[in-house]
Amino acid sequence: MIYAKYAYEKMNAGIVAVVDISPEKRAAAASAYGIPDDMQFDNADDFYKLGKVADAVIIATMDRDHFRHVMPAIELKYDILLEKPISPDINECLQIRKRAHEYGVKIVVCHVLRYTRFFSTIKKIIDSGEIGKVVTIQHAENVGNFHMAHSFVRGNWRNSDESSPIIMQKSCHDMDILQWLVDSECEMVSSFGGLSYFRKENAPEGSTDRCLDCPVAANCRFDGRKAYMPIRGEWPAVVLTEDQSEEGLLKALREGPYGRCVFKCDNNVCDQQVTNIRFKNGVTASFHLSGLTNKMHRTIKVMCENGDIYGDDAEDFITVTHYSANAMYEGEVRRVTIDNEEGFHGGGDYRLTVDFLNALQNKEQEESRSSIDRSIESHLMAYAAEKSRISGKVVELEDLR
Repeated sequence: MIYAKYAYEKMNAGIVAVVDISPEKRAAAASAYGIPDDMQFDNADDFYKLGKVADAVIIATMDRDHFRHVMPAIELKYDILLEKPISPDINECLQIRKRAHEYGVKIVVCHVLRYTRFFSTIKKIIDSGEIGKVVTIQHAENVGNFHMAHSFVRGNWRNSDESSPIIMQKSCHDMDILQWLVDSECEMVSSFGGLSYFRKENAPEGSTDRCLDCPVAANCRFDGRKAYMPIRGEWPAVVLTEDQSEEGLLKALREGPYGRCVFKCDNNVCDQQVTNIRFKNGVTASFHLSGLTNKMHRTIKVMCENGDIYGDDAEDFITVTHYSANAMYEGEVRRVTIDNEEGFHGGGDYRLTVDFLNALQNKEQEESRSSIDRSIESHLMAYAAEKSRISGKVVELEDLR
């Protein structure tokens, strides 16, 4: 509901229908946006039978459902705001793009990091040429151990057979940012990683399958009560249930997936992965994903011919350094203040929504910053990284193209 909320509250857009398999979530959306009973649906097929009843649709279903939900929307000529990944299947990604072109439909992919002031500022400095051309980049996504446990061990994206590999689901964001900053297609990728920590053999002695009846919960930081009860009404507690009372959360922990022991789930996605990338213009990059960090943030160091840019998106500044002539001289160093906006992803969600709605109102405006054409490359890179991780071989992108 994040994008719908911004569209409704900030851009005065009308929300005419809701489709969700959860009665709780349908009711919440209907209440928030005044959606009548006959425009609330528990499946997409019944909604699409109405024909085209709005200017656009927001599709934020599970990864493997995107293809079957997007294709009918295209044929009805809906413009689409599509949650990433486009699809875990690279052939489906390409089919969606092809069909969108055939029907003249705009698809904007929710690569929200392109819209943050943090990464936009870094892009602006690079494009200015102030410190020369980009030579190499070190980039890291620090997932946060509690976020890893919530989303990728207990939650919807825990199992790649049901959703996507984590490099596709979570880090196609990062592949997209790297490709955008470098301004070149990817040439080849190698990747290594695996599921190291959230495994049965690491479960504390005496632990049970669920937190609420676990005798060692008091000494476990992943105890569901520690993870969710202190943050009732906030993310990620709000994911568990619409009822954010103490009783409501305890019921969700007792009956739902988020009360399971993190060492005894059916998760199979990596909790750590490193990826090496070479772009066609000769720039190289390393990307490090880790689910074992204390907080959620991204760090990046862009090394150029005459200086470098360093940033941590948890801070409100980035540092630009001009290289010195010797070790005694620090060189010219300056801080660039980042004025982050409201909401998740440093305001990226909000700015993405504004861009999408502006595109609907002005059909002649230039291509969206995260159009499907611009977003496909990140998916190819993520797909190649996972293929390399599994096979142990370097993957050349032309083979995929």
